Amino acid sequence: MPLYEIKANKPVVQIKPDSFQSERELQRLFEDNLETLMGVRFIASEFTTGDRQRGRIDTLGLDQDGSPTIIEYKKTSKETVINQGLFYLDWLVDHKGDFTLAAQEALGNDIEINWSHPRLILIAESFSKYDEYAVNRIGANIELWAYRRYGEIILYLDPVFVANPQAVKQEEVDSASKSDDAPVYSLEYHLDGKSSTIRELFEALQERIFLLADEGELTEKANKTYIGYKHGKNFCEIEPQARSIKMWLDISLSELDDPHQIGRDVSNVGHYGTGDVEVRLTTLADLEKIMNLVEQAYQQTL
Repeated sequence: MPLYEIKANKPVVQIKPDSFQSERELQRLFEDNLETLMGVRFIASEFTTGDRQRGRIDTLGLDQDGSPTIIEYKKTSKETVINQGLFYLDWLVDHKGDFTLAAQEALGNDIEINWSHPRLILIAESFSKYDEYAVNRIGANIELWAYRRYGEIILYLDPVFVANPQAVKQEEVDSASKSDDAPVYSLEYHLDGKSSTIRELFEALQERIFLLADEGELTEKANKTYIGYKHGKNFCEIEPQARSIKMWLDISLSELDDPHQIGRDVSNVGHYGTGDVEVRLTTLADLEKIMNLVEQAYQQTL
């Protein structure tokens, strides 16, 4: 994608694509800005997987929803990157204790880890259509992100493939609840026992949120306390309640254009969502006002 710099009263100037000197330079940039770029908290770099399954995970992290996250980098696309990533993902789910210890050491003992959707993020300058087909067929929580560097000041990220982890059937939830693994949460978990009015509100809100982007670009993920919406990183979280739908937006109140003053700053108050602006939807008549704010939070992820 060509980018151009606009200068007052001068012709536009194209910003030429550039590259990183090494994969390590690319990795350092991401690890220094991991929460901003990917919504992931940094745990470790070059994490060794031990003698039995020998290897080094480029970056280990915990995302906004508490999901363990592996990130692997390649300056250019390589056939081995998917297989290598799957090897590390298998190691991760077989060594939950090792990950938990590393996460507690980096982030504190009170962190919560959600093992229902561990993530594997592969970052390269480009991916082929065969890469996309392969990860789609595999069906694991694998994400392909292409990057492009422009000069010294611009980094462009493109979510080439991001699977939706919310494709969870009720029988999978029931099966998980009977196993020793972490429970799997679904939309129905949050909507169970709610009135037809709340269900109608949720369905209308859900439909409008997905209209913010092209099909497949947004992910919807339920965990124990909320339903999160993500475009690379979270921009909105929802908790259906008895009489309203409580929401948190991942944008600061100072950056939000809120003409009706319906947003509440909860950055210093305990709350479930990852966002720090709280709003409530109680009637369909307020949906447009709410969506105006949601869209602003979504725009922060572009």
